[in-house]
Amino acid sequence: MKFGVGTFVTDQGIEPAELGKALEERGFSSLFVAEHSHIPVEAKTPFPAGGPIPPQCYRVLDPFVALTAAAATTQNLVLGTGVALVPQRDPILTAKEVASLDLVSQGRFRFGAGVGWLREEVANHGVDPALRGRVAEERLRAMIELWTQDKAQFHGEFVSFDAVYSWPKPATQPHPPLYLGGGPASFPRIARLNTGWIPLSPSVQSLAGQLDDLRTVAGPEVPVIVIHAGEKTAEAMSGYLHLAVEQVLIELPTEPYDQTLRRLDALQAEVAKLG
Repeated sequence: MKFGVGTFVTDQGIEPAELGKALEERGFSSLFVAEHSHIPVEAKTPFPAGGPIPPQCYRVLDPFVALTAAAATTQNLVLGTGVALVPQRDPILTAKEVASLDLVSQGRFRFGAGVGWLREEVANHGVDPALRGRVAEERLRAMIELWTQDKAQFHGEFVSFDAVYSWPKPATQPHPPLYLGGGPASFPRIARLNTGWIPLSPSVQSLAGQLDDLRTVAGPEVPVIVIHAGEKTAEAMSGYLHLAVEQVLIELPTEPYDQTLRRLDALQAEVAKLG
C-alpha cells in the first residue's frame, strides 16, 4: 500500500510545483487535488463537514493547471483529481484536458471524478442537481469514447455529438484509471463503468463496512484509493494495511510553503512507522 496526499491547492498556500517536488523528495507516492469552480454566496446546501464553507473551496486552483505544474517538477509522482466535478464540466473539453495531462506527465494521471455535493454550484452550470449522477455517468461514457476511438461519436440523453476527431489520446491505454467518489449510492455506477472508488474516510472503521458492500456490488478486485480525513498518526492509519486499498491519501491542510514542509516532514515520520 502506498501513501500520498489529498489537498486543496489555492492562491494562499504552497505553489503546486513546489508541493509536488516536496512530496516526491519525501517519498510520497501521489498528489490528488480537489476542485470547485466557484461557491455561490447564498448557497443553502450544508457543508458536509459542518459549519461554514471554508475559503479553500472558493480559492482553489483549476486542478488540471495545478497538476500540470506539479508534473513539471516531478518524475514519478502520481497526479490525480480528488475529485473533478464532472456535472460541471464539458465532456469534450475535459476529455482533452485529461488526455493532455496524462500525455505530458507520461502516464502518471489518475482521474478521480465525482458528482458534487453543492447543489447550487451544479445548478449554476445549467445542470439539474437532481440529475447530476446520471449526467456524470453519461459524460464519462462520452469521454471514454473520445479517448479510445479515432472517430468518436456519442448520442445520449445529456451528451450528443456525431463523429469527431479528438487528440491527443492519453498515454495510458485505453485511458487513465477512473475512480468515482461518493458513498454507497455510487456503487452501482462504479460497477456499470468498471471504475475504482475514491471515498473520503474519517477513519478505518467507517470505511471497512462500506468496502464489503462495494465489493459485493462491483466485484472483489475493484481498486480503492481512500482520502483519509482523520487523525494523521500511524496508529490511526495502520488499519488500512488490512483493507486491501491501493493508496491512502492523507488530507493535507492548505498552508504556505514553510508550514507545509514542516507538516510533510511530520507526516513522513508517521508513514515511516508503518513500514
